[in-house]
Amino acid sequence: MRQPACVQVLSNIPNVTERPRLMEIRLTNTYAREKQVFEPSDPDRVTMYVCGPTVYSYAHIGNARPPVVFDVLYRLLRAKFGADHVVYAVNFTDVDDKIIDASQETGEPISTITQRYEQIYREDMAALGNLEPTFRPRATEHIGDMIALMEDLAAKGHAYQGESGLWFHVPSMETYGRLSKRNRDDMIAGARVEVGADKKDPADFALWKAAKDGEPDAAKWDSPFGVGRPGWAIECSAMAKAKLGETIDIHGGGQDLIFPHHENEIAQSECAHGGKPFARYWLHNGFLSMDSEKMSKSLGNVKLVHQLLEKWPGEVLRMALLSAHYRGPLDWTDALLEQSRATLDRLYNALRRMSDVVVEDVEPPAGLVAALCDDLNTPQALAELSRLATEANKAKDADKPRLKGELLAGGALMGLLQQDPDQWARGDDSDAARIDALVAERIAARKAKDFAKADQIRNDLAAEGVEIMDGPQGSTWRKV
Repeated sequence: MRQPACVQVLSNIPNVTERPRLMEIRLTNTYAREKQVFEPSDPDRVTMYVCGPTVYSYAHIGNARPPVVFDVLYRLLRAKFGADHVVYAVNFTDVDDKIIDASQETGEPISTITQRYEQIYREDMAALGNLEPTFRPRATEHIGDMIALMEDLAAKGHAYQGESGLWFHVPSMETYGRLSKRNRDDMIAGARVEVGADKKDPADFALWKAAKDGEPDAAKWDSPFGVGRPGWAIECSAMAKAKLGETIDIHGGGQDLIFPHHENEIAQSECAHGGKPFARYWLHNGFLSMDSEKMSKSLGNVKLVHQLLEKWPGEVLRMALLSAHYRGPLDWTDALLEQSRATLDRLYNALRRMSDVVVEDVEPPAGLVAALCDDLNTPQALAELSRLATEANKAKDADKPRLKGELLAGGALMGLLQQDPDQWARGDDSDAARIDALVAERIAARKAKDFAKADQIRNDLAAEGVEIMDGPQGSTWRKV
């Protein structure tokens, strides 16, 4: 049996608990600006943290790129180290200026807004095929952890009290800026500077924000620094420590978070923990554009995941998000979605042709695994799936159990090909009963030798995008 390039796993990838024999995974570490062999601090507890959403509105498709990308990495790590040995946390920011604004604009309680959009986000991400992380901490559940972290920073001389809250003093950390490699002027220009902020240094950032008049009680907490709420970056530092420890193996997110968010997380955590590294590997995905233009609400070209799922299967969206290397840009177009759907149709059709084949317990294809182990090269991995489909369509019966097994195992490693092929072909369509009835009517017409009626039914369905397939065992149909 062939040995994959980096990992030997069972076909049920998401639930693997056995420790397989392995080779190396290489990841591009933003901190080092180079591709490095991934070596966790403890192979028995591999940790990963990815910044999650602020739950005040629907997520757009650009927001979905990190969850999908890092879900593939999560699957790969589980396959390599065993599912019980990988701990993955993705947070919910449920206290923020935008949430307060939404509450004041709509009159709804903050908890109503955050709970609604958290549930929508969970459903949308599940529709995209993402596994549920080990932990989904909410910021409001860790206010005590944040306050303790801030007290530690203040005691060590890294934070100071101002009228508008508690501030982290950037000059107190000599190595601030190592992740983004920005000079001081660039850091000041890119920082979130509050109007009238009582800061000692322009680069200082908020750890605790004093409550303002008119803000709801649900966004206020008592603290040694006065009544208020936490700053954005301190939330992730505290939640990552609470769930994963002082030093985590992998921290992921979009390129837009490198500065100031991730830079500030490093400053808070490392200064509080005596210089211990906050994260050993930093991974960042590239931006997503819409028809070659930057996606922005001001341009009106934002595509919401929730709306896209009304038209496209979640797996099509996932395929599109994985079609480009995660570190590069991705241009989101209708053509990309059409191509992604066509590719999935081809892969599922290969599986449909092997519907009666008993699957062998085989490893994922070596080429696909090698591609993912090489800094999550998903375009190359998808090419390997297509190659397998081509081979399967031409294969002798004796080779089909292995090829079907490899297609399913490789797809599982990427979160693809998890649906029943016949159901995929029919589509998730409430009109299926009507189409079934028309196909049955056509069969009856053919038996009665009323070929004109049978042809008319076929043509009418074809006009709707429904293809009828006649075979020795009867007639089936699919959406095309």
